[in-house]
Amino acid sequence: MTLKFSKMHGLGNDFMVIDAINQRFEPDPELIRHWANRQFGIGFDQMLVVEESQSEQAAFRYRIFNADGGEVAQCGNGARCFARFVREQGLTDLDIIPVETNTGLLELRMIDETRVRVNLGVPQFEPKQVPLAENRRQDQYSIEIEDQLIEFSALSIGNPHMVIQIDDVDTAPVETLGPIFESHAIFPERVNIGFMQILDRGHFKLRVFERGVGETRACGSGACAAHIAGHQLGLLDHETIGQLLGGDLKLEWQGKGKPVMMTGETAMVFQGDIEYEQK
Repeated sequence: MTLKFSKMHGLGNDFMVIDAINQRFEPDPELIRHWANRQFGIGFDQMLVVEESQSEQAAFRYRIFNADGGEVAQCGNGARCFARFVREQGLTDLDIIPVETNTGLLELRMIDETRVRVNLGVPQFEPKQVPLAENRRQDQYSIEIEDQLIEFSALSIGNPHMVIQIDDVDTAPVETLGPIFESHAIFPERVNIGFMQILDRGHFKLRVFERGVGETRACGSGACAAHIAGHQLGLLDHETIGQLLGGDLKLEWQGKGKPVMMTGETAMVFQGDIEYEQK
């Protein structure tokens, strides 16, 4: 079979995007892992699949698969690319695009041809909602790893996030602590780990180790989680700029019970066809 696809990225967080409305495609973990390989495949952090909505409230169904083949419920940078893709492919002419995910509706707003503002919904903090193996909610938790006490914030934005404050992102132990925490028993559904350096009340730097992927150049939901965690601790304002390896994101959160907003750029890298056998 021949499959048409697009290669896109949001601040270097890169995606293979597939229209599964106008062509037949059934995601397969083995196939996704093969295509995600940067030496033998197309190479990407996540695969994004556009499907027909199963809800009258949404224009599309938005599905996300990590490079390891596992399906996840949220990807902020991917959501921006999703919005640009459906517009450029002529699948919609809406400026505000409601999409259905595994955890509810997202609202994607086109700012211009390349920038998208995403309403990622209301963050969740209760341990059962993250999920986190703790009995009660706290602004910060602590755990001992390799004789070192690590303090962190934990929350869900449709996917689980752990945020660790550090003095310098350039020397952050991403490669060592990332894999340890990703699959630690305290996070029963694994976790995305953000290492945040606060510069001032309106700016922070961030590196993220994503579950099922590893370190990426940007993580939209991770930037939102860091912004929220910093605001909860009284260290960041309602609006900030998150500086990631791939570029900057504008983040907004007005506090408890309010949705978090993220605005950033998108890029179309190339479009192609690939031959494969559908199982």
